[in-house]
Amino acid sequence: MPKALTDAALLMRLRTRQLLLLEALGRGGQLGRAAAELGMSQPAATKLLQQAEEAVGAALFTRLARGMQPTPTGEVLIRFARQALVDFRFAREQLAALRSGLRGRLRLGSVPGALPELLAPALHAYRRKHPRVAVSVLVETSDRMLDLLERGEVDLVLGRPTEAHHDEELQVVPLLAEPQVVVVRAGHPLLEKDDLALADLMRCPWVLQPPGSPQRSRFEAALREAGLHGRLDITETASTVAATVLLEGSDMAAIMPASLASHYARLGVLQVLPLALPLRVPPIHLVVRRHRELSPAAHGFIEVLRQHVEVEAHATGA
Repeated sequence: MPKALTDAALLMRLRTRQLLLLEALGRGGQLGRAAAELGMSQPAATKLLQQAEEAVGAALFTRLARGMQPTPTGEVLIRFARQALVDFRFAREQLAALRSGLRGRLRLGSVPGALPELLAPALHAYRRKHPRVAVSVLVETSDRMLDLLERGEVDLVLGRPTEAHHDEELQVVPLLAEPQVVVVRAGHPLLEKDDLALADLMRCPWVLQPPGSPQRSRFEAALREAGLHGRLDITETASTVAATVLLEGSDMAAIMPASLASHYARLGVLQVLPLALPLRVPPIHLVVRRHRELSPAAHGFIEVLRQHVEVEAHATGA
């Protein structure tokens, strides 16, 4: 039986041009188009693909009448090639940052509810401590943020684990648990209603996060558990800004974490309805990839974030 190759030996057999070809084929499924994209002839691309298949000892694509379809082995290597490109792009960004006098790059992913109590105060402290780090912030729902994390497009996420993402791939640390509340515009008719009940909200148009987000899933489950099965008038958006603008100009309602709702209430934009929601959303977690080394910039942010959480916990007696 032949001796199995080590990771290093197999990686030496897979050349960069082969990985680029696999990534291009994974996107388009056309060998001629992939070859043209990489500036090589189709015979050269065919030879590269054959060499890659010989290196791993398995077919990577099935030839069809109208293109090529990756085999399960091919899908694994395509994902590897895509991740290698993302990592290389990140390395180039860090090199460019160093040349421009900065010290690294930090890419943060966050759900809207983490902004007031976690991300904003921690980031302010981090910027004072590390002013030469280039920081970018993406805000989306947890399921979208975790997809970006798994693809390596953000360094860490402040969000909630979902059923579609597995513990063996992600390392999660709970940070913030807070209630969810219903918000409306100032002067909304429901603010004048006595003894407001959950059933009163069924006739209200809603701005809700897209299906798949923890908040949306648990809100719909809470309605079912309360015996409320009517069809809601829903406009879907993951953008807190879009939701706020829609609320300001209509009688729509939305659900927000209490800290985010308090932020908009202080600005005089929205008000919280006097109604206790039977809605239990998991705490916001710090989420990182378990098998990926964090950059020094990301390590530094996590340190500042943990210090902030410890200070807040001590101040509140939690």
